[in-house]
Amino acid sequence: MKTGLFFGSFNPIHIGHLAIANYMLEFTDLVQLWFVISPQNPLKKKATLLEDHKRRSLLEIALGKDDRFRICDVEFRLPKPSYTVDTLAYLSEQHPKHEFILIMGSDGLTTFRKWKNYKVIEEHYPRYVYPRTGYPVNRDEHPNIRITDAPQIEVSSTFIRQALKQKKDIRYFLPHGVYEYITEMHYYGT
Repeated sequence: MKTGLFFGSFNPIHIGHLAIANYMLEFTDLVQLWFVISPQNPLKKKATLLEDHKRRSLLEIALGKDDRFRICDVEFRLPKPSYTVDTLAYLSEQHPKHEFILIMGSDGLTTFRKWKNYKVIEEHYPRYVYPRTGYPVNRDEHPNIRITDAPQIEVSSTFIRQALKQKKDIRYFLPHGVYEYITEMHYYGT
């Protein structure tokens, strides 16, 4: 079963994440998509990272009962810091009937060669890449990728966190129920 793995901190999950996920399921050959919640990206600072279980709860609210999507929090239990290559190896061993495809933005390709054992990923895991403004893709530079025509949605979790801290009403940038839960729980300075 072709299964997309959409890695991210989802800090918080927003409409851009869901639009990309929906696109990947409807316009590629993927059958299922797993949101892999990263506890700590080794290439990012942890200062504004909401606790693991809170981000998982936000994903549960956002995804509801859509059985095309699955929340994967395996990285919470793997050694820290988490590395994509290790997670891919673990998931492949645990789920041998799945063909895992890595979903990533074209901006991620700029740091891809800094990833632990990136050549293993290049050789064994296809990558479906969605475009990000300002990050054109040189197909020859990155083997085993498929460039998609996903719409570019310029919303980021950083923008969401900053807007929430400034007490802006950004309910339409977040999935239904997530905005209310964030404000009710006083996440991100609300």
